[in-house]
Amino acid sequence: VLGSLKDSLSPSGLWLRGSEGLYMVNGPPSFTESTAFQRDSGKNCKAVAFSKDGSLFAWCNGQKVNVVNITRAELLHSFDLPKTVCLEFSPKNNVLATWQAYTTAKDGTAGVPNLQLHDLRTGKCLKSFIQKKMQNWCPCWADDESICARNVNNEVHFFENNNFNTIANKLHLQKVSDFVLSPGAQPTKVAVYVPGSKGAPSFVRLYQYPNFGGPQSALANKSFFKADKVTMLWNKKATAVLVVASTEVDKSGASYYGEQTLHYVAASGESAVVQLPKSGPIYDVAWSPNSVEFCAVYGFMPAKATVFNLKCDPVFDFGTGPRNAAYYSPQGHVLVLAGFGNLRGQMEVWDVRSYRLLSKPVAADSTYFAWCPDGEHMVTATCAPRLRVGNGYKVWHCTGRVLHAHEVPGEQEVWQVCWQPFPDGVFPERAVDFGVSVPTWNRGFNHFVICILQHEDEPPQNMKPQLGGGDKPVSKTALKNQRKHEAKKAAKQEAKADAHQGPAQVKPPQSAQQNTVPAMTTGDPELDKKIKNLKKKLKAIEQLKEQAAAGKQLEKNQVEKIQKEAALLKELEDLELGV
Repeated sequence: VLGSLKDSLSPSGLWLRGSEGLYMVNGPPSFTESTAFQRDSGKNCKAVAFSKDGSLFAWCNGQKVNVVNITRAELLHSFDLPKTVCLEFSPKNNVLATWQAYTTAKDGTAGVPNLQLHDLRTGKCLKSFIQKKMQNWCPCWADDESICARNVNNEVHFFENNNFNTIANKLHLQKVSDFVLSPGAQPTKVAVYVPGSKGAPSFVRLYQYPNFGGPQSALANKSFFKADKVTMLWNKKATAVLVVASTEVDKSGASYYGEQTLHYVAASGESAVVQLPKSGPIYDVAWSPNSVEFCAVYGFMPAKATVFNLKCDPVFDFGTGPRNAAYYSPQGHVLVLAGFGNLRGQMEVWDVRSYRLLSKPVAADSTYFAWCPDGEHMVTATCAPRLRVGNGYKVWHCTGRVLHAHEVPGEQEVWQVCWQPFPDGVFPERAVDFGVSVPTWNRGFNHFVICILQHEDEPPQNMKPQLGGGDKPVSKTALKNQRKHEAKKAAKQEAKADAHQGPAQVKPPQSAQQNTVPAMTTGDPELDKKIKNLKKKLKAIEQLKEQAAAGKQLEKNQVEKIQKEAALLKELEDLELGV
């Protein structure tokens, strides 16, 4: 069945959950309601889940949890769990996990177990646990289901071969607050996070199951002081983890986001701080599916986006823009940078093989984005409760065309939109068709926007690796020494040029040439003085931007100066237009 779906024109179906019930829409090009799934018109559908390969689908409609085989249009099981709010399949479809909100009895005694694990072959409940918090509610399986783990009382408990009556292994540290299992084949690796306390630093450690015997058994260790919470991201090949460490409050007062730092930890034991050349929040980090590159979106608005390699060297810098998210296509050949939430929904679609900008569509008021498994189509959606007006979704081709748009009537709401998943490899990478281009007016609009961005902000640029050779990540000290060396070399070359050419012949830097305005007088000394001061401030801002691009950490007042650039340019323009 998967083969016939792959060969058909319709790559993947869309599932919608909302006040109109739960139903499926066929993918491109038809977008008609699917007859493979009979609409559940109930208005109380709380949760849905797909199996990893997309063959099984489960949902709770406020009465029962139903499990169907989509490919055979067959009801497999129906569980009497009306209050279920979370559902998840194990990777090989052997177990369905369900979670209901935990409640205690009226007399204060402990409530009944609210996390159930169901055998999908027999329909029987394998095990029930008490799981009070919704956060990290679901046990985590290795991809082959040989191992399953859950965090209990600051320990990680491991079960083997879905036998939940026996704890096969425990990972016990001071206070493990989070863990992530590696994807892919055995052996399974585990990344664990232990928060700092009483002056001791927080740390992330990598282990290989089941070797947990003390600190010496760890594959890698990375400690840091500035961390109230962390996000840990394994790459697809399980060779490295990216760790975003966050503090609740930025003590410098520069950001209400708190402070974030990005760390690289390799399973081989190496680690590094990823040097981000613009200060400010880290909005998003994403691994490329190729496992050898990752993209970070960071810095005070307009935010920078940069692709780094495994040495933590920048490979390509996308410049600055209104963005706070990055999404690689499942095949890794296209990258979308987007500005959702409190931004206006601008998207940049990049071919990452050639770093060519494919399109710049705008999906205003979007609360959700997802790639279709075919790596060619995308969906954006506006969903309640995040936004209760203008609910609906759009399906896009990666060249920027809207192929289908659906907006529900004003009194209706959409709560969730998702693609039906498919196994890896079903949809191979397809070259992006540049012949299918955006409309003429859109092309002109894109060109106009790009020109403005390149004038006011930093344009995209290829980045040469800062240190050559080997696959080892670059340490903070090595980067610092490299920059010092390059600065000395540049100063020597400049001194030689001065001696050779004489002061009158020295050319200003390229950036200075672009910002040079011919000297002029207005006849009004006060006005001339104002113009001169404004130009002086703008020149200082240009120098600060260059320092930041070179990796220097700017002070709070320097960041504030840069943020005033647009206002100063406007003031200068007004003064000069008045001449």
